[in-house]
Amino acid sequence: MTEIDAKTDALVPAWLHLPDIAEMLDVEVTRVRQLVKDGQLIAVRRGENRTLQVPAAFIDGDKIVKGLVGTLTLLRDDGFNDEEMLEWLFTPDPTLPGTPAQALSENRGTEVKRRAQALAV
Repeated sequence: MTEIDAKTDALVPAWLHLPDIAEMLDVEVTRVRQLVKDGQLIAVRRGENRTLQVPAAFIDGDKIVKGLVGTLTLLRDDGFNDEEMLEWLFTPDPTLPGTPAQALSENRGTEVKRRAQALAV
């Protein structure tokens, strides 16, 4: 759980509060907190009340977007912190096209993971 700067915050089009994610995934809020703690989701403190929020693009209906967890693991292994991962995931890449987060939601996770692995080289 981290604080992010305004530039990174502006890259993410929509955010969800942890209780909303718990409802979508049909789990307890404590389970969502554990997913954050385990690195399967990224949560940041934002807004007036500094509440924990997760990018809405990370949730697809009643599950975490396919390929997200593996991508986060690759980026973390490459030495990225939460803010750097968010910046990478939500920065448009004309060669993709779109953002890595969009590509994950469009089931193009293989290409996203390939690019994440290439960052380590």
